[in-house]
Amino acid sequence: MKRSGSFLLAAGLTVCLTVVTALSGCSKKYEEVAVTSAETVPETEPAETTEAAQIVLETVEETEPEEPIERIEVDGKIRSYLTGEMVDVAKANRRPLAIMMSNDKAALPQYGINRAGVVYEAPVEGDMVRYMALIEDYDDLERIGSVRSCRTYYIYFAREFDAIYAHFGQSTFAEPYLKYVDNINGIKGTGSAAFYRTKDRKSPHNAYTSGARIKEAIEKLGYRTEYADDYEGHFQFVHGSEEYTPDSADAYMVIPGYQTTNKPWFEYQASEGVYHRFQYGDHHMGDEDLIKVKNIILQYVEWGHYATTPYLNINLNTGKPGYYFTNGKYQKITWEKDGEFGVTHYYDLDGNEIKLNKGKTWICIIGADRYGKAEIYGQ
Repeated sequence: MKRSGSFLLAAGLTVCLTVVTALSGCSKKYEEVAVTSAETVPETEPAETTEAAQIVLETVEETEPEEPIERIEVDGKIRSYLTGEMVDVAKANRRPLAIMMSNDKAALPQYGINRAGVVYEAPVEGDMVRYMALIEDYDDLERIGSVRSCRTYYIYFAREFDAIYAHFGQSTFAEPYLKYVDNINGIKGTGSAAFYRTKDRKSPHNAYTSGARIKEAIEKLGYRTEYADDYEGHFQFVHGSEEYTPDSADAYMVIPGYQTTNKPWFEYQASEGVYHRFQYGDHHMGDEDLIKVKNIILQYVEWGHYATTPYLNINLNTGKPGYYFTNGKYQKITWEKDGEFGVTHYYDLDGNEIKLNKGKTWICIIGADRYGKAEIYGQ
């Protein structure tokens, strides 16, 4: 897809910075216990979002979108809609699991997050963020989570990938939107059987699921298991063995600029060609390994709060600017969405839809009022 546009941008920052941190992990045995309690939220009515900082986009003519890359089976493998990599046909054609994950320190590490092809990171109440991990290879996972409750904007993210959305409860504001997505709810009906609690974490950080439980719940709920016939994928990926490197300044360390307790950042590892993820002052570890991603997107959004509540009201339909990081470089981008529940597209400053490098992608959802707070460092 091609379009043209421009926006007002703050000057970037490029300086030398070296960070040395210790690699640490976490491993504990656990015991399953019955799910006995649920996360609750106040029953208040939604209100209009408060006014957010405005960043002006100038949009001009559009042209017809490019045809998506054909998915051709080779030796029992086909291109993944999540990563662009060749994976087993059975997994690549199956709707992915989009599952909510806690990021409270008491819940670490996140189990199953290393399998995610795409992760969305977005703030929730107070100074915390939560993740929605999109996973297509989950069959053999015995522990996924910990799983937390839904917020409205995560429903939109799940819809963009034609995913089956798993969550443990929801806010009052999100509840009316759950009818728009096939979901497995840990506090309601058939979905509750898909989750269990463990004794090695305290509630509400001890609700988990497994690949087997998810598959059983999908079958019982009668959800479609393969992508919709008209689904054409979310991202555009480079062809074959190509690698894309933005023609711009270095980005060996990226600090998104959240006002959150985890204070996340990414560091590029040239020897591996990926970014390592950090938070809470150290490497960000999943249960299987430290977290590494090929692509990072900072997507800026209009946001505010539902009146008299701490709950965020995020506008995912009005395009704003952003950044794309890959191969130790970055470029400025814009984004637009195909209708309310359509796919989000990312464009360069000439209006061309960007092509991601094949691999895992981490998307940071950040308020437009934080634009200019991101820190980008060279070698």
